Amino acid sequence: MNTRALLLSLVFLPLTVFADTWKGDPAHSRLAFAVTHLGISEITGVFKTFDVTITANEPDFSDAVFELSVDVGSIDTEVVKRDNHLRSPDFFAVEDFPEMTFRSRSIEPMGEGRFQLSGELTIRGQAKPVTMELWYRGTTINQKNTTAGFQLTGTLRRSDFGVGSKFAPPMISDEVAIKADGEFIKQ
Repeated sequence: MNTRALLLSLVFLPLTVFADTWKGDPAHSRLAFAVTHLGISEITGVFKTFDVTITANEPDFSDAVFELSVDVGSIDTEVVKRDNHLRSPDFFAVEDFPEMTFRSRSIEPMGEGRFQLSGELTIRGQAKPVTMELWYRGTTINQKNTTAGFQLTGTLRRSDFGVGSKFAPPMISDEVAIKADGEFIKQ
């Protein structure tokens, strides 16, 4: 191969070859949710075990791709009986669907480090498009690691994924509020 052909091939390499990868820091990350019970109180919970990877070319994350994998069995609402019920076929059917996943498809700037993050969420084997609000909180150095922080918020409809179909609102709200905070370490 001559020098000119080599240079041209390098120019047209996909930009993702040069993308940075960021891995979630579990000790400084949280994936939480909230529903309304009987229309009068909020019940909250978390998924304790999940993995998130971000791939981005731009330092402001304006082209970032987010990939999330959640161990659904790690659900924790601080009530063992309720957690076991949520793992059952009435809700998440963990034995058949142990994993929940999300992969972003687009990220649209909204100004001042805020974005609309859209992608495909899969729960109970059902993949649906979702859009959430993403706040890039900044990047810093922590113990020699370059670390970025994000907050994700939004609302899902559990009925879209067949979760808890026997339990109509207002017993349990159809809308589920999501709030995730995370720190990500540059690899």
